[in-house]
Amino acid sequence: MSLIVQKYGGTSIGDIERIEQVAEKVAGFRANGDDIVVVVSAMSGETNRLIELAHEVQKRPLPREMDVLVSTGEQVTTALLTMALNERGVKAKSYTGSQVRIHTDSAHTKARIREIDDERLHRDLKAGFVLVVAGFQGADEEGNITTLGRGGSDTTAVALAAVLKADECQIYTDVDGVYTTDPRVVDSARRLSKVTFEEMLEMASMGSKVLQIRAVEFAGKYNVPLRVLHSFKEGPGTLITTEDDRKMETPTIAGIAFNRDEAKLTIEGVPDTPGVAYQILGPIGNANIEVDVIVQNISHDNTVDFTFTVSRTELPRAEEILNEVARDIKAAKVSSNNKIAKVSVVGVGMRSHAGVASQMFEALAEVGINILMITTSEIKISVIVEEKFLELAVRALHSSFGLDAEPSNESED
Repeated sequence: MSLIVQKYGGTSIGDIERIEQVAEKVAGFRANGDDIVVVVSAMSGETNRLIELAHEVQKRPLPREMDVLVSTGEQVTTALLTMALNERGVKAKSYTGSQVRIHTDSAHTKARIREIDDERLHRDLKAGFVLVVAGFQGADEEGNITTLGRGGSDTTAVALAAVLKADECQIYTDVDGVYTTDPRVVDSARRLSKVTFEEMLEMASMGSKVLQIRAVEFAGKYNVPLRVLHSFKEGPGTLITTEDDRKMETPTIAGIAFNRDEAKLTIEGVPDTPGVAYQILGPIGNANIEVDVIVQNISHDNTVDFTFTVSRTELPRAEEILNEVARDIKAAKVSSNNKIAKVSVVGVGMRSHAGVASQMFEALAEVGINILMITTSEIKISVIVEEKFLELAVRALHSSFGLDAEPSNESED
């Protein structure tokens, strides 16, 4: 008997027919004797519908009330799936985040999990229930409903798997695993049988939509066995694992990630004084806006031009704050560009292979793509390019690093 945490996304439970199919799948695992905890998202499109309703009522909806509103989407699917399971003779019980006692901080719409009280979960598992938990939500110390941000159901599933010491956390979605890049952009992209936590973390942070970044962080921190599978197609999926579990000679590059949700802000003519970076980014951070790539250049007149990227959705607020900062520090001007994208090469093999950066830059140069910004980590190199060149860049890099070819030593798990 195994304890398995399964997460089903919005497309997997997008209507009653699909909820019935998920119930059949879960019932099959239960019939095999496994203990099952199911984490569900809202039905596909439901969260967006609720957000649109909020904006019809209030231009800038109150974060606390937004959490109250959007958390209802997951409550609908937990109830419906629980009903479908009981209809099949499977004892099942639904939980909201607060009923599980998923304790979070009070950062509404972007809350972080502090602690999970697993006593009730263990008690009901022991009593033979399948537990159906609303993903994406919790409650702060005052009992206020909080949500974990987009993709938060993945985080809920992995966090529950960690605290329950599950044998495996299975993320069911509309793809059959993690690919070398998006198959909709590169036809020859292939599914990886294994990828490391580090690689998956970089690919998630650089724009891969298969897994949510905080979920990968949780899985890596607590060494939760994590597998990405297709909701309605049989197959081994992709196992997210430690580097030690990979073969000794790993490919240099595991995949090409990209992100269209990028915008660039530049503040020019900033006085070159100590602490100026904090003066610029401090207010941005205080507004809970995440900053990605940062470049600082010293101009000929001893002033500084400071450029950084944020998500496109955060651009209006970030630009508003930066204009206030510019006035305070007497900077020359603020400009923005929301027609950019980020492309990244990712792989733990970069640690032992030189020349990855030069190969990347050469591949982009050969197809006439200009690089606007560059950032690196130990196992990834990212560049900012004009959005119109994004797909060309991905195809060029995928081919240059030999990701089109099927490796001869890859095995299925």
